[in-house]
Amino acid sequence: MATSDTTVLTISPRDVEGSRATRRLRRQGLIPGILYGRGGDPLPFTVDARELSHALRASGAVVELQLDGQSTSAVLKDAQHHPVRGETTHVDFLRVDLTKPIEAVVTIELLGAEDAPGIKEGGILDQTMREVNVEALPNEIPETVQLDVSSLNIGDSLPLSAVVIPDKVKLLDDPEATAASMLAPRLQTEEDEGIEEETGIVGESAGDDSEGAGDSGDES
Repeated sequence: MATSDTTVLTISPRDVEGSRATRRLRRQGLIPGILYGRGGDPLPFTVDARELSHALRASGAVVELQLDGQSTSAVLKDAQHHPVRGETTHVDFLRVDLTKPIEAVVTIELLGAEDAPGIKEGGILDQTMREVNVEALPNEIPETVQLDVSSLNIGDSLPLSAVVIPDKVKLLDDPEATAASMLAPRLQTEEDEGIEEETGIVGESAGDDSEGAGDSGDES
């Protein structure tokens, strides 16, 4: 049964007929997908592209997939996208038991970067880890987790343990791993040296041409 934290998505069964049929589905505004897991047979399906887009933008990890009046709790396991247009071309959903914890990958959202002293001094914020692996009940999986970097000075770093993890969520990654660092600004002399080196090459080339011209004059 769907809860206030879940999104309902209506799907239809489909026959697997190859890439030509798949392209035809996409022209009709449908996205192919597959539902698997929990010992059940894989179920190929189609879903309306707009409804899918809305569902993936909604908060909450669990989606209730409805087929022929029956509902199945699932989470998005993988999504493929067009390399140029970026639109979703295929989705994989995994059946879940709402009473049993699952593992998931969650995006780390940085907070307060513009207020960090290191940024004001010209430093560069390096986000070493952009995602974390967590374990929780399906309905407890957060959409994102947050890391406050507003106190970072140049040379400072924050471990993964500084990421705010909800109480009912277990972090699976090493808490001592570096999540973000404030690097020193790049030296402007590096760019200057590159310009000087290029200028030097041009000068040498011009000098060579001049010498060549002089030699030619002597020979004549």
